[in-house]
Amino acid sequence: MTESLIGARLVRVRDGHGGVHVALVGEGELSVHETGDMLAVLERGELPGPVRETVPIADPETLEPAAPWQLLVPIEAPETWAAGVTYERSRAARMHESQVVDVYALVYEAERPELFLKDAAGRRTVGPGEAIAARSDASWTVPEPELAVIVGARGPLGVTIGNDVSSRDIEGANPLYLPQAKIYDRACALGPAVLVPESFDTHVQIECRILDAEGQVRFAEETSTERMRRSIGELIAYLRRDNPVPAGSVLLTGTGLVPPDEVTLEPGYTVEIRIPEIGLLRNPVARAAAKSQED
Repeated sequence: MTESLIGARLVRVRDGHGGVHVALVGEGELSVHETGDMLAVLERGELPGPVRETVPIADPETLEPAAPWQLLVPIEAPETWAAGVTYERSRAARMHESQVVDVYALVYEAERPELFLKDAAGRRTVGPGEAIAARSDASWTVPEPELAVIVGARGPLGVTIGNDVSSRDIEGANPLYLPQAKIYDRACALGPAVLVPESFDTHVQIECRILDAEGQVRFAEETSTERMRRSIGELIAYLRRDNPVPAGSVLLTGTGLVPPDEVTLEPGYTVEIRIPEIGLLRNPVARAAAKSQED
């Protein structure tokens, strides 16, 4: 028995014995399958049956399952790429932060988009509930809530929520510092689910909240992918131009939500990003160097 995935939400979960499985999100429960290979499921376009077991969902927004089950990053991406300056709001913010020549306005108006490698082999990416990090040598770190696209061998396979955590003060000092501002320990989060949309041209709302250590809201705003200047198809076409991007890679499509200058991520803060059709990605904030010192 197989089941079409169009319109479905899928998660990856770990059972109490360490086994990893793909599960279909249903009304209040997860239908868990034996396979743990999200890419294979998406490429096939169906879930191989039968259902192994059903697991209650403890939180309908974060999709956290009942114990001892654990929600994982939705796909182990071989590469994670990101697009920049795809929203007018992002262009304005990066022009504001930049201390040098205004390259961001030029990128926004140009035919060629800004694309950069965010992560490889998942070394810097965390899943739902895991800590994202503020770089230890940065003074201004912000979340960048984005629609993330899973890219298959022949095109897009599904979408999830992405957080392109960024050190704005480092990038603002010089655009050539972009890799240091964007690529470091736990600077990316993905989850909680993969949505297989009927159309990749359908627009979604993206909401973001930043809560401080006392649970007070420091920032709350929303936008729509309708405000993106570039389409998903256009971004993927440029990403794969003369570039052997492996199937299962993730493309972050840019942000239209930028916290004000006085808001920076601190240890103890929490970032919540919500796309109603997908779920709520919630991550606490830690200091990047803290984990490195423990290793």
